[in-house]
Amino acid sequence: MQVIATPSEPPVPVSDPLDGATANPVPIAPDVDFRTAAASNLAMPLDERIEAYADLIDSEIGDTTLARARNLERGMGIRQLFLKFEGGNPTGTQKDRIAFAQAMDALRRGFDSITLATCGNYGAAMAVAAQRAGLRCLVYLPDTYHTKRIGEIVACGAEIVRTPGDYEHAVELSRERANRDEIYDANPGGANTALQLQVYGVIAYEIYDELRDAPAAVAVSVSNGTTLTGIYRGFLSLYRRGKTSRMPRIIAGSAWNKNPIVSGFLKNRLYCDDLSRERIRETTVNEPLVNWHSVDGNLALDAIRRTGGVADHASDREMTVLARTLRELEGLSVLPAATAGLHSLLEYHKRRPLVGDRYVAVLTGRKA
Repeated sequence: MQVIATPSEPPVPVSDPLDGATANPVPIAPDVDFRTAAASNLAMPLDERIEAYADLIDSEIGDTTLARARNLERGMGIRQLFLKFEGGNPTGTQKDRIAFAQAMDALRRGFDSITLATCGNYGAAMAVAAQRAGLRCLVYLPDTYHTKRIGEIVACGAEIVRTPGDYEHAVELSRERANRDEIYDANPGGANTALQLQVYGVIAYEIYDELRDAPAAVAVSVSNGTTLTGIYRGFLSLYRRGKTSRMPRIIAGSAWNKNPIVSGFLKNRLYCDDLSRERIRETTVNEPLVNWHSVDGNLALDAIRRTGGVADHASDREMTVLARTLRELEGLSVLPAATAGLHSLLEYHKRRPLVGDRYVAVLTGRKA
């Protein structure tokens, strides 16, 4: 068995307590670089690589900040508004949660390659996760998308495959490649949907850990609807097990007239109808949100309706202004698209003032 020694740690300053007790300078977890080297080392036994990768996930992924937005509360006239800032993950979005979970799943199941389609954020997250797991990563990206995260994806050693058409077509091509070449399929809406929803459910558990109950409402920006559905199922599990006294209302937000989930809710539909491909126009602001087909849209729409929630859309200008407001009032630098869910919550509050309670908005990215 090959053994890799843990790199030596610098001495830790120890206080000089009056009672003569001594502190233990041993670090809580090994260095990140050491764990990455072990997990990605193809010469090491698989069980040791998996153990190192699990340790990496445990220390680096999730457990993101939940902070009270007091200045925004004062400006908007709302009580106890909390911001769940997913920018604390390695690449700055909640996508790291499912990227690392699926890379771990690929390792356990004996895959050496992983593939997915992306608009940018998910590709960056998966590129980092795959690199640290020693997996080959194939990222399918539509020709028309020119995300700033391409440099990050390439820097991590992932291979970019440019595809004609839109994001949905890129997903189809990536999935076909996975089936043809026996590559792990990390795309949404596939065989790994249950794993993705379970991982996003941890966001609900983290909110519960901080608040010790469910908030009155949780606001989430939506594209495919996977994150929102996972959070809903996380709170549903907590409620069923008697951990929370209630289910939060689920509030969704997305780009103006460019998302089937919001469109379905506003038209009072039971299911999401696909939008016209030709009418979808991406911009640098709305690109992370727009879809003519949301793969988990029906699940998300059902979650909104079951909790008595709402869904609304936001213009590029409204999201940009709200992102600027968050930066000025709360010191958070987020992608404008990440504010769509919060925008829906605040717009609802303007129409029907929310009672004094606790409300949470999940912010799904940081501005590069």
